Amino acid sequence: MFRRVSRLLLSFVMLMAGVVAGVGATAGAAHADSCYTWNRTLSEGSSGSDVTQLQIRVAGWVTSGERLSYDGQYGARTAAAVKKFQAAYGLAADGVAGSATFSKIYALQDADCTPVHFSYAELNKCNADWSGGAVSAATAKANALKTMWKLEAMRHALGDVPITISSGFRSRACNSAVGGSSTSRHLYGDAADLTGSPSFCRLAQQSRTHGFSEILGPGYPGHNDHTHVAFDPSPYWSAPTCGI
Repeated sequence: MFRRVSRLLLSFVMLMAGVVAGVGATAGAAHADSCYTWNRTLSEGSSGSDVTQLQIRVAGWVTSGERLSYDGQYGARTAAAVKKFQAAYGLAADGVAGSATFSKIYALQDADCTPVHFSYAELNKCNADWSGGAVSAATAKANALKTMWKLEAMRHALGDVPITISSGFRSRACNSAVGGSSTSRHLYGDAADLTGSPSFCRLAQQSRTHGFSEILGPGYPGHNDHTHVAFDPSPYWSAPTCGI
């Protein structure tokens, strides 16, 4: 809690300093952030690695069944996701990512780029170095970061109710030990099994609008005690008990 309050206060102070200096309204960065700093305003037509960084953080703000690409191209879908993000946090929803939008992102992330309510440790209870999966360790960790930002959006949309992750990345050894499928998305680092509250069905239903292409929950074999979300190139939803 202290960490989040301190970050929010810093964000506000630096934003006001930028406004006084005459740059807060036009510059993309409200303050220097220890994770990543945007240095320009982004809007439709923009492209580059800074757009990709933005896409990672707003990919959870999409419509049902939609998945935002991390392609560095600020198109209509990215603008729509930014609008949803802005509206969710009480900002002017114009689809343009400027100082106010970046200040909110800075307030929502920690120094390692994870959102404040989730951590790499929660997404990897298997080993310390993210190795042994179906992709490289770096890719597995990057996939987990994208998943966390989607979960952050989902958490906020649910009323900031804590979401508990019982399983995330698994090496092949860890996956075999728990009887996981040989094609499990856990091997790629982009899957998370959700437990706790809200109910499993509520989690499955809500996850449809936060960029998850694989949703498995109550009624699907082996998933009556959790809801599984992931990013699968071949979309598949099944939680029959929940009407999915």
